Amino acid sequence: MTNQKEMKFCQSCGMPLTGEEVLGTNKDGSKNQDYCIYCYKDGAFLADCTMEEMIDSCASICVREGGYPDEETARREMMKFFPQLKRWKK
Repeated sequence: MTNQKEMKFCQSCGMPLTGEEVLGTNKDGSKNQDYCIYCYKDGAFLADCTMEEMIDSCASICVREGGYPDEETARREMMKFFPQLKRWKK
């Protein structure tokens, strides 16, 4: 069982990177260890967006998947977590 410290997350949307099948791809087709298939393909981000726009698009998905009880809580927690992700670090 993987503990929270060992768990890797997409450095763009925060999705848990649970296996090779969810990893995005580099230009050469190899797997990218930092980003998921929904954010990164062929060496580029799929969406040109701000951190806030990413949070807006992820909040409802996280609620639906059972990660948060409601969108307000999801957004609040993501606003704390996302600035730590590689894509959004200042």
